[in-house]
Amino acid sequence: MPIEKYIDAHSHVWTHDTTRYPIASTFRVDDMKPASFAPDELLRLCRPSGVGRVNLIQMSYYRFDNSYILDMIARYPDRFVGTAIVDPLGVDPAKAMSVLVPRGIRAFRIAPNFSGKSAANWLEPPGYAAMFAAAERLNVSLSCLIDPSGFAEVDRMCAKHPNTRVIVDHIGRIGIDGSIRDSDVSALKSLARHKNLYIKIGAFYALGLKKPPYLDLAPLIKSVVAAFGVDRCMWESDCPFQVVEHKYEDSIALIRDRIDGFSRSDRDFLLYRTAERLLFKRT
Repeated sequence: MPIEKYIDAHSHVWTHDTTRYPIASTFRVDDMKPASFAPDELLRLCRPSGVGRVNLIQMSYYRFDNSYILDMIARYPDRFVGTAIVDPLGVDPAKAMSVLVPRGIRAFRIAPNFSGKSAANWLEPPGYAAMFAAAERLNVSLSCLIDPSGFAEVDRMCAKHPNTRVIVDHIGRIGIDGSIRDSDVSALKSLARHKNLYIKIGAFYALGLKKPPYLDLAPLIKSVVAAFGVDRCMWESDCPFQVVEHKYEDSIALIRDRIDGFSRSDRDFLLYRTAERLLFKRT
């Protein structure tokens, strides 16, 4: 196994070159903070921590134009795969997905703000049913950017599409307001009944006390991992936001070194085996 065996399951990249890669009309250049975060910068940060591969998440600045991450995947095919965004309200979201998969896209981000619905019914538009069916057929995942208010809809759709792989990003954003509520944790853990539902463990800079070494998040992480199993959980950094005020090493060290009770095998699943199977090998 190479020294850089770990996988970052969630990081963003973008460029200041808005001529070649225009941003969506809903954003201004001033909204891009930092002004850019290129793959070379990401690799300089992650490789010293043993991370050699990354799942690039389409940045919201580009909305449904995935050109930048597609070009970066093509430039670094041994380093990157991607999570794209297609319009669930578009003419044929399933076809849009099928075009992207051969270009290194292994998941598709879904979120309430794309559906035009409230969190209580955010997956109701028929385009999402088409996407769930297409994800199963294409052997890819749907990656949810939600907080606990969106869990019930995920539960409903996973029950209707049990063979579709679904990922919940950022531990479901539990603790983003500083409070880790037992009811939110229980609601997330209840989703473990869906055997094709996975959890990304990360964005620590934004959860709980929001301070390294993030040990206040240890009970939450251990509880969620116990419910889903290490083979359905994977670590993510959520760069570059992780490194605005904190360090990359702060994030990976929590899983690799600091939380007690995990075996070496457990840590391997969390830090690369689950993401490798789900996003890179897809077997």
